[in-house]
Amino acid sequence: MTQITTVATQPIAGQKPGTSGLRKKTPVFMGRHYLENFVQSIFDVVGAAGKTFVLGGDGRYFNDRAAQVILRMAAANGAARVIVGQGAILSTPAASHLIRLNKTDGGIIMSASHNPGGPNEDFGVKFNMPNGGPAPEGVTEAMFQRTTEITEYKVLEAHDVDLSVVGRHQLGSMVVDVVDPVADYAALMESLFDFPAIRAMFAGGFRMRMDSMCAVTGPYAIEILENRLGAEAGTVVNGTPLPDFGGMHPDPNPTWAKALMDEMFGSAAPDFGAASDGDGDRNMVVGRGIYVSPSDSLAVLAANAHLAPGYAKGLKGVARSMPTSAAADRVADALGIAKFETPTGWKFFGNLLDAGKATICGEESFGTGSDHVREKDGLWAVLLWLNILAVRKQSVADILAEHWAKYGRNYYSRHDFEAIETAKADAMMTALRGSLASLRGRQIEGMTISAADDFAYTDPVDGSVSQKQGVRVLFDDGSRIVYRLSGTGTEGATLRVYLERYAPGPGGLDLDAQVALAPVIRAAHDLAGISGHTGRTAPDVVT
Repeated sequence: MTQITTVATQPIAGQKPGTSGLRKKTPVFMGRHYLENFVQSIFDVVGAAGKTFVLGGDGRYFNDRAAQVILRMAAANGAARVIVGQGAILSTPAASHLIRLNKTDGGIIMSASHNPGGPNEDFGVKFNMPNGGPAPEGVTEAMFQRTTEITEYKVLEAHDVDLSVVGRHQLGSMVVDVVDPVADYAALMESLFDFPAIRAMFAGGFRMRMDSMCAVTGPYAIEILENRLGAEAGTVVNGTPLPDFGGMHPDPNPTWAKALMDEMFGSAAPDFGAASDGDGDRNMVVGRGIYVSPSDSLAVLAANAHLAPGYAKGLKGVARSMPTSAAADRVADALGIAKFETPTGWKFFGNLLDAGKATICGEESFGTGSDHVREKDGLWAVLLWLNILAVRKQSVADILAEHWAKYGRNYYSRHDFEAIETAKADAMMTALRGSLASLRGRQIEGMTISAADDFAYTDPVDGSVSQKQGVRVLFDDGSRIVYRLSGTGTEGATLRVYLERYAPGPGGLDLDAQVALAPVIRAAHDLAGISGHTGRTAPDVVT
């Protein structure tokens, strides 16, 4: 016997979600009514009666309990069906695929992406739309407004659904279909890539290391790389998703994936290395003795995507976030296809993908994807690299060298100045914006400024305008500086300075990035008066 209970509650102010959802410390989500308030606000905004949703998460602490709460609330709100990953597990790109494959009314993803997990770490919930992509700002704003006025939520009083076994269950009048979280996604990958060629490469002795960082991609990587493609057992390390990610910070970059970097630069390095993050939407790619920056990875994937069956007809266009290097633009120009420079945020890519204007997208923060889903997809990027390696029969280093020789090299780095007093950071940006009109034509460090602006974007699909997305200083040799502020409050602001210098191929391509960027770094400090405004002469973090 089940019954629907309406629980009186109080609004909780300040829980404003973005397109990445609502992220808070796990104890906050576990607090009285907190998760329930937010989930009820989702259902109040998008509607639940008679609808079908996808549900899953990255397996972090509280993932299993939150899934049971969400299922009982979906049933109480009249949902007809929920498709949930076995064990309440789904990578974010796999959830996006299930939403699209089953033509559902959207999905709820439990994840805080690349943030640490555990009893005192981070948890998150977000809603994805029927196209499989993150909810747009208008929808998340409506959810936030609802959380400030909610007075009750509905929940079905019922036993937990057994999510450990694939099969169909009944929860009140709602159907719960527990599905293999990997199967449909793996089938999609097999339809896009030349699995026989990759399998033959592994059979020929090719070795790789895939670090899943004790996060959600472990089961996906083991099934696809080891079981379907024949990589040797143990290729995938840290392959079991753990509630606390084994104490790891599941962010695939050279700092947090240091063990992988050490192996790839060691004397017994395999041919190829990769890592993915907490929910499976980010990736890092490393060759033997060579690191591939996200910007270069996007450019190489765009230039070689036609080697994979799913992209054999060519690309419609390539899109990158504004802070990402312009390396992909040069590929688009050479291919004669459209190129797009968008604000940071996958929703902008989603509009282009839905409209058929772009096929491959990427951002400097280790996110790459294509029109196969509406999220970043870490394992997809790894498989496309493997497809390219299998067809070209070259090393990562050789492919990069040939790419740079053909297109030139966009040396690239990000310098972060953390915990700057907010007033000083704002004053610096205000002064910089005020000087933009006078910068054009100025010579500095042997370079001539060709343009300077505060980046604004008019979406070519829906016409929406995004202002003040970052100050850009462009040079006539293809070099570039971008300034953006991130975060305010008691810890102050973080100034992010993106530095780029173009070196035409084939000469001048083998410098250390910081050495190659030295004149651009000096120009960035001079133009913004970083030292005078902030007292800082060097960044806290260099990536």
